[in-house]
Amino acid sequence: MSDSMKEVVETLDPVSRRLIPANIDSGTLVPLKTTLELRDNLSLGLAYITRAPTRYTNDIVTIARALAGDDAAKNLPHLRRCSKPVDLPPHLKSQFMNEGNGRTIHTGKSNWLYILLGPKDELPYDELLRGLASVDGIRDDIFIGIIPVPLLAPTSQVQANLWSQQFWQTVYRKNNPLGPHPSNICRTTSVVSRDASVWMTLAHQVARKSRDAGLGEPIGAVIVKRTIPGKFDSSKNDAVKSERSNSNITQGSLTTTEPTAGDMSENTTSHDSHELGNNDAIEDVAGSDTSGPDQEAKETTQIVALAGDARWYQQEKVGRTGNPMGHAALRAISMVAQKLVRTENRANNTPAIMEFEAFQDGPLLDDEQVVFDAEHPCPDGYLCHDLELYLTHEPCVMCAMAILHSRMGRIVFRHRMPLTGGMSSEDRGYDTCGNPTACENGPCGGGRGLGLHWRKELNWSMLGWEWETDTVERLIVDPHLHA
Repeated sequence: MSDSMKEVVETLDPVSRRLIPANIDSGTLVPLKTTLELRDNLSLGLAYITRAPTRYTNDIVTIARALAGDDAAKNLPHLRRCSKPVDLPPHLKSQFMNEGNGRTIHTGKSNWLYILLGPKDELPYDELLRGLASVDGIRDDIFIGIIPVPLLAPTSQVQANLWSQQFWQTVYRKNNPLGPHPSNICRTTSVVSRDASVWMTLAHQVARKSRDAGLGEPIGAVIVKRTIPGKFDSSKNDAVKSERSNSNITQGSLTTTEPTAGDMSENTTSHDSHELGNNDAIEDVAGSDTSGPDQEAKETTQIVALAGDARWYQQEKVGRTGNPMGHAALRAISMVAQKLVRTENRANNTPAIMEFEAFQDGPLLDDEQVVFDAEHPCPDGYLCHDLELYLTHEPCVMCAMAILHSRMGRIVFRHRMPLTGGMSSEDRGYDTCGNPTACENGPCGGGRGLGLHWRKELNWSMLGWEWETDTVERLIVDPHLHA
């Protein structure tokens, strides 16, 4: 164990230090891409442009804005409104030099500008032509060109530079309309990466014990609570927020307003992303800027729940898929709920004697019992609000939705499950299992990934990472398994 990892271990709670193995395997966190980042990062449309002497630019821009209205999307704010002839992409220079008086405009020090008017579908051509004809300087030689432009903002400076060369001058405004804000991802990754290896190692340990005990597949889950002193703990007010959010949720009426720069304030403390907007506008509690290194050093992380897969407990394996309520993620979430109930000193009702208990949410392993007996470090919030979940395998769609509904703050997993997982956004490749004879209907796979960690149309979003490592034994499961 490295010296830096020893320092991390020393800050953990006694229960965590008791359970973690002597050797902590290292790994790297790779942020998950959203469905929009993978599919809609380049959505092209046609736009009108014109050219005019510099002194008439304001008149033309006013005409264009009057026709497009106040809708920011119609005004394409990520594209430069004006461009000098020398700054046009080479293919546009060649095209426009041969149209009208273009050769004169592109020769020497030109006092002309090319002006982006707006999307072709949003600007009536006849009205646009009449508006430009009212400008004295160009009415005798009106030029209207049509060019392809990216309709969505770039997500990096590299992408903006590429689009500037291919289409039109594009501006990167250090945001990400297709996913979490880049600064939020960077900041939170640096925080989570400090001890992610500890929790992933522990998840692998409980996964192996569950497999060896015959309880389930080699799948493990760990839920932790991260606290930074001096920062407002949003979980204390989350019960009220959750009630308000749930009362506002009706089918087809979810709010998905894009955040503005003002949303990125330190006073924003909740992950209720679609009650306010998108998750990228929410200041991550664990990732918020601290006032100094001393305050950051006091950060603590406590284990809240530990669970292995138990789908085969009291189940026959032959010809079956196991008990779906025994999945590791569901068991861990339920254990958190039981801790909250226990903290409220509710009366324990004697459970009815049943031949088979579907909800395998009681501790079955010694490690699970140790964590379950420890008190919840912050029992005032709503279920799993702002907690972190570490999984050996990408959760299935059922578990992914349960994780969202529990208001989990972050998720980290190691093994992708391309056929059954719900968190990744990449398209599911055909014949992913590599063994067509194992599938009844031929090669399996195909279709789009769901990317449930960050979806605008859902009422919750969270940050997600894949944990990559070469030093930990791979926990092999059937590719068709629902983890």
